[in-house]
This record gives sequence, C-alpha cells and structure tokens, in this order.
Amino acid sequence: MKYPHLFEKGKIGSLVLKNRVVMPPMGTNLAGPYGEVTDRQIRYYEERAMGGTGLIIVEFTSIDYELGKGMLNQLRIDEDRFVTGFHRLANAVHKYDAKIFVQLHHAGRQSNSILTEGKQMVAPSAITCAAVGEEPRELTNAEVKELVNKFIKAAIRCKTAGIDGVEVHGAHGYLINQFISPNTNLRTDEYGGSFENRMRFLKEIVVGIKEKCGWDYPVTVRLSVDEFDEGGQNVSLSKEISMYLEKIGVDGIHASCGNYNSMDKMIESMMFEQGWKVYLAEEIKKVVNIPVITVGVIREPKFAENILEEQRADFIAIGRGQIADPEWSKKALEGRDQEIRKCICCLSCIRSAMEMNVKCSVNVRAGRELEFLEMKPIEENRNVAIVGGGPGGMEAARILSLKGYQVTIFEKDNKLGGQLNLVTTPVAKEKMNWIIDYHRNEMERLHVDVRLGTEATIDKIKAINPYAVFLATGAKPIMPNMKGMDLQIVCDYEDVLLERQAFVNKRIAVIGSGMVCYSVARKLAEKGNQVILIDVPTATGGKVSAPTRMMLLNRLRNNHVQIIEGKKLDQILPNSIIIKDEMEEQTEMNVDHVVFSMGTQAHNPFEESYLEHFENVFVLGDANDPSSITNAIKDGFEKAYVLESLATNIEKVKEPVGSF
Repeated sequence: MKYPHLFEKGKIGSLVLKNRVVMPPMGTNLAGPYGEVTDRQIRYYEERAMGGTGLIIVEFTSIDYELGKGMLNQLRIDEDRFVTGFHRLANAVHKYDAKIFVQLHHAGRQSNSILTEGKQMVAPSAITCAAVGEEPRELTNAEVKELVNKFIKAAIRCKTAGIDGVEVHGAHGYLINQFISPNTNLRTDEYGGSFENRMRFLKEIVVGIKEKCGWDYPVTVRLSVDEFDEGGQNVSLSKEISMYLEKIGVDGIHASCGNYNSMDKMIESMMFEQGWKVYLAEEIKKVVNIPVITVGVIREPKFAENILEEQRADFIAIGRGQIADPEWSKKALEGRDQEIRKCICCLSCIRSAMEMNVKCSVNVRAGRELEFLEMKPIEENRNVAIVGGGPGGMEAARILSLKGYQVTIFEKDNKLGGQLNLVTTPVAKEKMNWIIDYHRNEMERLHVDVRLGTEATIDKIKAINPYAVFLATGAKPIMPNMKGMDLQIVCDYEDVLLERQAFVNKRIAVIGSGMVCYSVARKLAEKGNQVILIDVPTATGGKVSAPTRMMLLNRLRNNHVQIIEGKKLDQILPNSIIIKDEMEEQTEMNVDHVVFSMGTQAHNPFEESYLEHFENVFVLGDANDPSSITNAIKDGFEKAYVLESLATNIEKVKEPVGSF
C-alpha cells in the first residue's frame, strides 16, 4: 500500500474508522428552507462516502434555530421532526462502510438579525463582533442552562437517527468559543471569570451528552487553537483546554483556528501554503492522549501521509479537497494521485455557500450531484474539435472523451493552461499548476489528441470531420480608451508575465487591481524596478476578498511598491502620467512604462467564419463571457454534458456508464 498510515484503521472513542481521512464540517446551504435534510444534501454526502472517506462530519447543525443560526438554509436538529432526515442521511453514508458525525452548533454573536428575523443575537457577554457589527445581549443564567439542554437533546436525536457520534462546535468564534475565550466572556456568574467557570458551559454539554447517550457514544470538540484575535484564545490556553476536555470524557480534538475577525486564517485563500496550520494540532497532540484531527490546506496524499508518519496528528481532515474531488480517498488508496482534482483555494465554495448553495470552481457537480447522476455515452464514433487549451477547453475535452468522442485540442501556445499560466505569485502558482497538471494528465489518460503550437485553421479542423467545434479561445487584456494609449511606453500585463519585454531598473506605473495585477506589480518589483501601483476598481479586483487583498497589498509594500488608492489615471504622456483624485486635482508622475492590468474581455475571432463551414459551433468560457476559472470550467462541463441536445444532428445514446 502506497500510504499505509493514511489507510490504517483508527479509533475515536470506541468507534473504529476504516482509515484516517475525515471530511470536516463545511456549510453547504443545501438544506431545505426550514432546515430539513434534502435529497441533494444526502447525495452530496453519499458521494463523499462512496469516494472512500472514513468519517464524515456533517456541516454545522443548529440546536437553536430561533437565535443560533449561522447560515440561511442551515441544517437543524432542534426538534424531533428532523430526526427522520438524519436517519436517511446516516443510512446513505453507512452503505459505504463510512461513519458519520453531526456537528452541533450555535452561532451566538456571530449570527445576525437577518438570520434571527430581527431578534437581537445572544452571547455570553454583550460584546460586539467587529466583523458582524451588531451588539448581542447577554444570556441570562437560566438561558445558558436551557442552551446546555438543547445541545444535549440534539445529541440524543442524532443517536436516535443512527448518527455514530457528535462534534460539539467550540471553534471559529461561535457561542461555545465565546464562553471559553477571555476576550468574549466577561460574565461574573458561574459561567464566567475563572478558567473553570468559562469551561463550565462546554463541560455541562459534554457530560450531559455522555450521561444521556452513553459514555461510549463518541463526542469530539472542535477548537480554534489560536483565534488570531487580540486577547482571544491562543495555543497555550488551548493546550490547557484540551487537557481539561480529555479529563471530562471528550473523545477527540478537532484542531482549527480563527474566528470571524480573523476569517482569512479560518478559511484560507490560495495565498496560504499547504498544511500551514498543522502545527496547531501538533501542539495539542503533545499534551493529550485522545486523537487529534488536523486541517488546513492539506491537498496531497503524500503530504497527509507524512503528517501521520511524523505523529503530528492522528487524523487528516480533507475538507475543500473533497468538495473538489469526492473520490480523493479512493484515488489515494489506489495510488492514482495524478487523477486527484485538487482544491485550488479560490474560495468559490465559501462565497457560493453564503449566497446560494455550495459550488466548486474545479468540480461543477459539487452541490449538483443529482443533476448529473449519469454519463450517457454516444453510440457512433464522432470527432470533436476544441480550439483553445485553457481550463474550459480541457474540461470540455475531458467530459466529451468520457462520453466516447474522439477529441482534438488545437492550442496555439506551446503549453496547456491558458490564462492560468499567467499567475506568478509562488504560492498561488503552485495551486494553479495543480489544476493544469490534473487536466494535462486527464488529456493523456483519455487519449485526447493535443496539438500544441497549432493554429486552428478551417482546413485543419475540416480534416478531422468534426461533429462539433468548441471555441475556447479565452480572453485578451482590457485596454482603456484614453489619450496616449498609442505611445510606446504603454504595455499590458501579458507583456510582463510572458516577458515580451525586458523591464529592469525602470520606473513603472501599474494600473488595475486583482490577483493578476498584484502578481504583475510583484514581479516587476522583484526585478529591481521602481513600481507604482494605481489601485483602481475592476471586475477582477472585486472577486478578491478583502482579507486577501489586504494581505497582497501588504506584501507589495514590503517589496517597496508604492500603492496609490482613490485616484484614477487621466492621461498618458511620452514620459509621464497624470492622475486625478476625487476632487479632480491633478498629479503628474514621471514613468518609463505604463502597464495595464484591468481584467479581460472576450477573445472570439473565429465564430463567424466557422459557422460558415461547420454545423455545430459552441463558444466556451472567457471567449463567451470573461469572468473566472469557475465559469470557464462550468461552461466547458455543461456544454459537453448536453452536447447531443444542443447539436442540430441528434444521435442515439447508449445506456449510462460509470462515474466522472
């Protein structure tokens, strides 16, 4: 076996797990409008169980839907009528020899008045969370005791439903964390003040669950080992907490970090290195004998194996990695590492779950499993031409190949990946390379004919007699219309990232915002240039979260990049630029080059001419509507999936075939 530690049996309390892979709780918004378990939610979890994970911890589940909600369509287990749904969910997971826990949750001050229908939030003390901005009211002593009972009753319902254990959510700044942390608990009664008093709320919950459900019923606690919030819970305090929890009967510690005030640490962007917070679990493991679950951008089986081999943790939580690829565990077990579709930390799943329901940039089926249950293979041999080897084109090629089409990709560049190759920030580039490498491997595995350095002329496409032609020609840089754009000092971001020009020891103004823009500024600065970033709002810049943007700008400042905000470029002169502020006051700055990185616009030069020669022509991704890798892959997947319905010459299909 390639990864003996990862696929060794493990125990949490008396419960035996078939391996050391855990799917941690992650909100999906897939529940029904009243918090009930839905069919699509069951299928979502079932596919992860089918994919080989040992333990699934179901997303945070409300024990008090009136005042404790943390998400619009959050699961709930605060009434008996919800037990049946969890029973169905447990049965679906158990079919595959996987175990299932439910995470019991109350948001406390990290709810909001929209979720509580205008009622004031509750907390241990009336201290406002800066990230939420709404003042909670302090819980009465009687209300605290009532909440303890609600947690216990929720656990009883879980056991009744056939759930194998529960995780008590004591992390991420939610209610239990608020009681534990000296930063948020200023109470003077039995639930505040000393360490023992601050722990009393959690202790009564854990002991109550054990007494009602049996001491052999597994209970884990998720902790923010470090809140990364001034005055809050830190590693030293969390060690003391963990030892205390072990003494009162907790069966495992799930080591996480952060709260809403430190969201960038709680849910990491692509700027964080793989496994960056494993050290938190390692510190807890030093002081307890119960198992410790670690988490934090763990994407590769080899990396996970090394954590276990070095005894830094007992179980590995693969969260967003299993949203990206439900078969992560199965592929790792079978040594098919190259076939794992790794999460790239783009935060699409987080944003989408908060707005509608969970979605994934690299796995279109995530949250939509019931829409794409079967792949119908074609009956006759058919050829398809794809123009462009970016993410949208390669995803279309992957799906079409699985359906039985003979696919040819024409890519004018000498490598696959399209715009993904333009990311240069090292940590982010590693993750972009993950998805490029995955698709490149799939092209080889599925025998896609990839023709690099090849212009897709009409004659070359005609030579393969295509049933359909997909245009995935991507996007080109947006260049504004203003005086001076024809001057030689004007460049675009591709000139920098593709090194079409030499930029050394120059004074350069970079105009724009967003990941690519900041990569351009960094690269220029590292080459010894004096860089001025005129940070102006763009569509691509708007997709970068505020914490990530702040992190990137701070890194640029550390590279001596001058950052100008709140001003716009007004004019370009032969050796300078003129910028204006909101009051229309002008400032002239001497520069050697002006580099625009303001996003992209569709590049679709072939559609009109192709339609004259081919019957079925479809435009994909950025060539149709430049936006993101999410939409490019989604467009490629969906159009390939329904090609036979889109095409004018419908053909017969066979019976459905295996997974995809």
